[in-house]
Amino acid sequence: MAIDLLNESGAEVDEAQLLRLVAFDLEKLFVHPDAEVSVALVDVATMEQLHVQWMDEPGPTDVLSFPMDELRPGAQDRLTPAGLLGDIVLCPEVAREQAREARHGLMDELRLLTTHGLLHLLGFDHAEPADRDEMFALQDKLLAAFAERERAAGPGRSG
Repeated sequence: MAIDLLNESGAEVDEAQLLRLVAFDLEKLFVHPDAEVSVALVDVATMEQLHVQWMDEPGPTDVLSFPMDELRPGAQDRLTPAGLLGDIVLCPEVAREQAREARHGLMDELRLLTTHGLLHLLGFDHAEPADRDEMFALQDKLLAAFAERERAAGPGRSG
């Protein structure tokens, strides 16, 4: 998998963990190994600009997804075609505030937002209640499985 991560936010985050998470999620969703995805961490001003430009909504947001080749999850016997999934843009400052409100750590929030953004790249949405239930259940399942893998990998691989 070609996973690019660019941290332009100024925030110190566990970039290696986010890369492992994206690779894990893609594997679990049967995405072709030659698929490409990028993750960018940006500051509040940049996120606000993107939010206004692409969503026509004021203020910064936590995560934006920009799908490219409209790939969908595969299955064990049928991977997605190779292609360009798209871009996930995260704002650690917004995530930090949300993490504080949710009473968990920044990396917990960034893992959630990264998986959430990736699911959007793969066509999931939460506009309708049934779609929301499906997307959030899958998101929770992926995050729990990733946490278990990180715990099994030993010290220094969770957080």
